[in-house]
Amino acid sequence: MHVAIAGNIGSGKTTLTQLLAKHYKWKPQYEDVEDNPYLDDFYNKMERWSFNLQVYFLNSRFRQILDIRKDKKTIIQDRTIYEDAFIFAPNLHAMGLMTNRDYENYRSLFDLMESVTEAPDLLIYLRSSIPNLVGQIHKRGREYENSISIDYLSRLNERYEAWIDTYDKGNLIILDVDNIDFVDNPEDLGDVINKIDAEINGLF
Repeated sequence: MHVAIAGNIGSGKTTLTQLLAKHYKWKPQYEDVEDNPYLDDFYNKMERWSFNLQVYFLNSRFRQILDIRKDKKTIIQDRTIYEDAFIFAPNLHAMGLMTNRDYENYRSLFDLMESVTEAPDLLIYLRSSIPNLVGQIHKRGREYENSISIDYLSRLNERYEAWIDTYDKGNLIILDVDNIDFVDNPEDLGDVINKIDAEINGLF
């Protein structure tokens, strides 16, 4: 089985991936952030490095999907290939930070990859307000994220909501992370696990 967690920057994807992997003894697949050679450059000069960054993420995510389908274990994935294609890349294009030529090239590459991959069996979307995202980003203190603007996060949030509103590729759970604390409140984590159990067991 393939479970994936989607959500904006700072919504808690990696933390929830860790907690669920531990609880269910699932194998986690994390986003390639620490070893990404473009992130620092991108946040310092978005228009120069946007295409390079998005292609790097697309390549990384595509490799993950191929590995997931070969693996006999249940995998939980931190972020999906769809978020790159439906949220981050079109947002950069709309903001004038990715050229038409680069964006069309990117979309063509994504369409090819999507044609030979399968969607997650279960998608968990972490819905968050902008103040909550900003608080979480500051708390984790990644230096390259200091320059992320409220406007950028807001644009991403709008695209996330539009994407999730029409998501029809598989089972979906939406968690409002403004109102739950799955890190410090065991009851909240328990509620999340109950929702996942019900979805997995086909009770909904």
